[in-house]
Amino acid sequence: MDLVALTEKIVKSLVVNPDGVSVKEFPTEEENVMLIQVMVDSEDIGRVIGREGRTANAIRTLVQASSALHENKYIKIDIDKF
Repeated sequence: MDLVALTEKIVKSLVVNPDGVSVKEFPTEEENVMLIQVMVDSEDIGRVIGREGRTANAIRTLVQASSALHENKYIKIDIDKF
């Protein structure tokens, strides 16, 4: 599965307004690193980050594990609000 699509599916399942979610991949200067930027509504940012960042870390762990199985790249996920 595409890592960007996986990230988008996970985040959209957590938020109240799934239409306000934008997930994009950006190139990095490092060879084996993928940067995924997640943008959500300001009302949903707390749901995606979670208490003490636990939900955000869980999302990163799931996507990183999927990457280890398929592409073997290091994944950086940046979560921000509109």
